[in-house]
Amino acid sequence: MPRQIKIFDTTLRDGEQSPGCSMNLTEKLEMTRQLERLRVDVIEAGFAISSPGDFESVRAIAESARSATVASLARLTQKDIDAAADAVKPALKPRINVFVATSPIHMEFKLKMSPNRVLDRVRQMVRYAKGFAEDIEFSAEDATRSEWDFLTEVFSEAVRAGATTLNVPDTVGYTTPDEMYALMRHLTQNVYGADRVVFSAHCHDDLGLATANSLAAMRGGATQIEVAINGIGERAGNASLEEIVMAIKTRAEYFKAHTDVDTTKIHGASRAVSAVTGSKVQANKAIVGENAFAHEAGIHQHGVLANPLTYEIMTPESIGLPRNKMVLGKHSGKHAFIDRLKDLGFNFDTDKIEDMFAKFKALADRKKTVSDADIEALARDISTGFRGRVSLDRFNVIASNAVTPVSTVRLSIGGELVEKVAPGDGPINATFRAIADILNIEPVLEDYQLRAVTGGVDAQCDAGVRVRLNDRAYHGNGVSTDIIEASILAYLQAINIALEV
Repeated sequence: MPRQIKIFDTTLRDGEQSPGCSMNLTEKLEMTRQLERLRVDVIEAGFAISSPGDFESVRAIAESARSATVASLARLTQKDIDAAADAVKPALKPRINVFVATSPIHMEFKLKMSPNRVLDRVRQMVRYAKGFAEDIEFSAEDATRSEWDFLTEVFSEAVRAGATTLNVPDTVGYTTPDEMYALMRHLTQNVYGADRVVFSAHCHDDLGLATANSLAAMRGGATQIEVAINGIGERAGNASLEEIVMAIKTRAEYFKAHTDVDTTKIHGASRAVSAVTGSKVQANKAIVGENAFAHEAGIHQHGVLANPLTYEIMTPESIGLPRNKMVLGKHSGKHAFIDRLKDLGFNFDTDKIEDMFAKFKALADRKKTVSDADIEALARDISTGFRGRVSLDRFNVIASNAVTPVSTVRLSIGGELVEKVAPGDGPINATFRAIADILNIEPVLEDYQLRAVTGGVDAQCDAGVRVRLNDRAYHGNGVSTDIIEASILAYLQAINIALEV
């Protein structure tokens, strides 16, 4: 019988640790909904002890999750475990994920602990965590650079103390598929109580082998794989959810395995992560990249037209790549619009539907037809956009290659209208300067991206910014058919988040 492989998603914890990929609470809750639509088995919601904000995020996710197990990471200390246990307590299925480093280099230079002390800590703290939750995952940080006999002993003690899942992280992306397979085989055959626990793999992509190593671990006996959407995560990132899931689905007979993930939700989840983090997917990224189902070479085009299977090993529809099933325009009614939103995976309350429909009508007046991508961009802007006390009232920009660009911006700040004029190196620079002058702040623009949502001169623009203020970086997104307006909306979203922190 095919084995069921559990999908443990760490987009909200390890993924968020990517530079510039932090998310606010609204965005994390939207991603929780996306992950539950995907039907992942476990959502690692965060590292509860790391900050009050992270604790509140983990708790809010635990309260909102309806089907997935919700986990919080914790070091092997009472303080960490107390925070994790308190944060995940509201979850229908709570999990505490405790970890300690087991490699010689980590124990000597980071932990400054002997192997025997590490073993004692595992015995004491896993048992302590077990007092708060039945579901305990134990992770041996830097497992792939650990000595196999010691790693086996550590995992055995964790099982004796009550661990139900044993995670084997390739923390620095060092191992190879053959090594990972052999290590997992060794552990599943030699760890005490191996037959009554789940073995897991958490692989990083420093050598570009995260997916290959994860699949090798699965062949070696792992029945849980730890992933992140779009492969985001520390340094070079994690194993990609979409790559692992579609490899198992496409090669089910080879792997003799399956997952419960709804693959038709993959494309939407990938787009959502890109939108909330500002981390765009490279065009040639497997599964979800813009070119993943594109064919330019004549011989490829001819083959695909004759039979798509000649060059496509999976269909675009299998990952939920949207197709325009209904043309929507300015004469379309609200019911058709709501049905299309549902087809795209969005469910809004009445107030947000009214806001969305008004924006849709305004867009339809500017464009002949509104595509799925247009509607998705509007919906994403509303579902993840942080609405703070500062909003745009109006702007006016004068720019040419003959005079210095000047921007006039009027903002509403808690209902009070304030206007400033500022020059700049270009229209965007002048506009951002005017906003900074109004708010009397000095933000640093670290990243600025513009992307056309669809083709054509009337395309919507999706603007993304990363702004640093008070030594912290904040991300913002804005959507409009006007690139300056989209840029302002993105800039204000990031600044609003900063001002609320």
